[in-house]
Amino acid sequence: MAKRADIKVDGRGARGRSSLALCLSLKNPCGGFTLIELMVALTVLSILTVGVLPLVRNSVKRSREYQLHESLREMRDAIKEFRRDTVGMQCTGLSPSGLPSGAQQQQSGVAGGTLPPGQQIPGAPPPPDPRSKVVIGDCTIFGVENPDHYPPTLETLVEGVSVVPRGGIAVLNTNPLDGNATDNKLTAVRKKKYLRAVPVDPMTSRAEWDLRSSYDAADASGWGSENVFDVRSKSQGTALNGEKYADW
Repeated sequence: MAKRADIKVDGRGARGRSSLALCLSLKNPCGGFTLIELMVALTVLSILTVGVLPLVRNSVKRSREYQLHESLREMRDAIKEFRRDTVGMQCTGLSPSGLPSGAQQQQSGVAGGTLPPGQQIPGAPPPPDPRSKVVIGDCTIFGVENPDHYPPTLETLVEGVSVVPRGGIAVLNTNPLDGNATDNKLTAVRKKKYLRAVPVDPMTSRAEWDLRSSYDAADASGWGSENVFDVRSKSQGTALNGEKYADW
């Protein structure tokens, strides 16, 4: 009986020694980490976190700044396009030719040879921009304080205004042999929109902008409300390049 007990004890010891040897074996290491290994891993993770977080933060900020640039460009381009379409308009109404009377006088003067090519009729409005294909025909949106004919509000660019083609006349039927011939008629007045919607300021997360009229000083603290000549961000934050968003 004693021999059997010794054998059992020795067997347990043999198994324990074999398990320990197996754990210490390079080919079959035991699972888990030592305290030193955990401390080293945590230190490395902390260093990586401290280095990566600013990069991620700057990347997000740079993306918002790009969106701000695009929103400002979109609105400023819409303001310029609106202003181009007012050149040549006459608020007393349309002439029989389908052009604002001022534009008609300008064209007839040049066509009639009263001025050499390249010169302008004295007192006449400047020639329209070739990029402008229509003329704004609704003069009721312009107040007496807005003779420059910039858009009255940003919402005007979204809601749209009535326009007619420059020199456009819709010829329905001019065949003299056709018994159903009709007189020439003006093309239908259309409504042109210059913005799909007022963009959201990515810095404030609101569709609200700081406006400037053509009569406001560069350092004005408020909007004179005569017209919308320029738009800026309401954010007082500083960009990555050190500039203020409100100065963009």
